[in-house]
Amino acid sequence: MSELKENSDQQLAQLRDRIDQIDGEIAQLISERAECALKVAEVKKANGQNALYYRPEREAQVLRRAMERNQGPLTDEEMARLFREIMSACLALEEPVKVAYLGPEGTFTQQAALKHFGNSAHSRPLAAIDEVFREVEAGAVNYGVVPVENSTEGVINHTLDNFLTSNLLICGEVELRIHHHLMISEITRPDAITRIYSHAQSLAQCRKWLDSHYPNVERVAVASNAEAAKRVKGEWNAAAIAGDMAADLYGLKVLAEKIEDRPDNSTRFLIIGSQAVPPSGDDKTSLMVSMRNEPGALHDLLEPFRRHSVDLTRVETRPSQSGNWTYVFFIDFVGHRDTPDIAEALKEVGACASDMKVLGSYPRGVL
Repeated sequence: MSELKENSDQQLAQLRDRIDQIDGEIAQLISERAECALKVAEVKKANGQNALYYRPEREAQVLRRAMERNQGPLTDEEMARLFREIMSACLALEEPVKVAYLGPEGTFTQQAALKHFGNSAHSRPLAAIDEVFREVEAGAVNYGVVPVENSTEGVINHTLDNFLTSNLLICGEVELRIHHHLMISEITRPDAITRIYSHAQSLAQCRKWLDSHYPNVERVAVASNAEAAKRVKGEWNAAAIAGDMAADLYGLKVLAEKIEDRPDNSTRFLIIGSQAVPPSGDDKTSLMVSMRNEPGALHDLLEPFRRHSVDLTRVETRPSQSGNWTYVFFIDFVGHRDTPDIAEALKEVGACASDMKVLGSYPRGVL
């Protein structure tokens, strides 16, 4: 028995020595990468280039390659997350990216911002989607992060409406798996809960679970899940529905995990900025089109895409601000606007539309 233990201890010691050796090699390579990032910044400054330190298409390509090279046992998502943080830290040496997101702290939008830009970005929570657009337009931040649609509850109309009057472009997208938890504070009495706070979208995404477990409890919609988490800190008879980040931030206890009605519940977020993004090799394009109110208008809008084999991924309709009973179409499709077939399709759509605005071509979300 002692011999077995001795062999086991030797194996563990050898493995730990190897891990220490690998850690040293990783640290050296990360330092070399950071040095290269600093040299990139020096070259850009020497050439008088406009401070485009963050390149969405370049970062997307790096993340895709990291996942393609991944041989396990880490998942592709974990590998991409590790590389994202390395890139975020290296980019901060050149010029930290300033990002505004729909706050407050602890929301899923903050989680999406961290997933896309990493923890080294300078992020700022704002109270409304309009404010995020305004901060980016004013140049106070480089980019904004706003929600645009949920797989259960559909599109976030307020985000689409802001594009009607904004000249900002979509520079990227993030898809986030959304897990909702029921949480309470240290003063909450679990057997005496009379109200549950959450954002209206989250309450809707957990409707069946709430009907089954808390059918007679009042459901109170608030501005955000983080606001819900904050409220229950001072109420002995209340609970909140929010995500992991809010539970950690406000020190709440999770009473029930993953209570969303659909296990594949996810939300798509848009990255908005002022710069057009070159092709990355795997892109999407978003378009806003106003059509004349006449028979066959929708057919005329969609026909060029069919003819040029453009894969539409979403078509959404919103009332126009120019008059009653006129509508604007928001369209997403696979590909970059600079691709010849897509450029030709856009040209044909523009010819039959009363107004057309390309909201941006950008890398497809990486996991």
